[in-house]
Amino acid sequence: MNILRNAIKLHVSVRTVKPTHVLPSFLREPPKRFSTEPDQQQQQPLPDASINQFLDSASKGFVYGKLFGITKYTMKSDIISLLEGCNLTPDDIKVSYSRSLFPVAMMLRFPSPSAFSNAARTIRRFDRLYRLDRVDTSDWDIVMPYNGKTVVLQGLPRSAALEDVERFLSGCEYDSSSIQTVTFTRPGFTNLVRLTTVQFPSHIEAMNACISKNRKICLNNQISVRVLY
Repeated sequence: MNILRNAIKLHVSVRTVKPTHVLPSFLREPPKRFSTEPDQQQQQPLPDASINQFLDSASKGFVYGKLFGITKYTMKSDIISLLEGCNLTPDDIKVSYSRSLFPVAMMLRFPSPSAFSNAARTIRRFDRLYRLDRVDTSDWDIVMPYNGKTVVLQGLPRSAALEDVERFLSGCEYDSSSIQTVTFTRPGFTNLVRLTTVQFPSHIEAMNACISKNRKICLNNQISVRVLY
C-alpha cells in the first residue's frame, strides 16, 4: 500500500508542475521605432549670414542701376532732385570713380522695380545727357562709398613728404593716419600724376578743408582740392 500511495503522489506532482518558458529580453520588449525627425531638444543650425542678406534684399525688391553722364560737379542731391518720386536717399547713391579719382558714373539703388522704371522714363527725357543701365547687386557692392568724408589733393610735387601734406592741411580736423598717395601716368603722357587722399571725421570738416585749401600753394605748386562722394 505504501508503494501504491507513493506512486500516486509522484504522478500527481508531475501533472501539477507547469513548465515555464522565459522569453529572451529582445523578444519581450517592443522594438523601438526608427524616426527621421530630429530630436526636439537639438538646436537647428542658424542660417548663414549671406543667406539672410540675400533674403532680406530679395524681400525688399532692390533694383540697381548705373547712371552715366555725370560730371565732377554732380552732387547726390542733384540726382535725388532729378529722379524725384523714385524714393532715393543719399545712402542709395554711390559715385564710381576712375583710377584718377574722376567720377565716371553713379550707382543707384532703387527700392522697387517700379521705382527703377519711373527713373528710366525720366532719364529718357535727357537722352543726350544721361544713360541709365540696369546692373547686378555685385556691381553695387564693389563700389566703395566715400560719403563726402574723403578729400583728394591733386598737384602736390613729387618731392612733397608727409610733413608737407600735414603743413598744407594745418588748421583742419582730419585723420593723419589715413593719408595715402598714389602715382600713375595718363595714356599718351609721360609725366606722373600724384593724388593724395585724406579722410575727415565728417562731411562738414571735409567741405571746410575744400573751401579753405583749394588752389592754395604747397612747395610752389597750386593744389586742387576735391571732396569724394
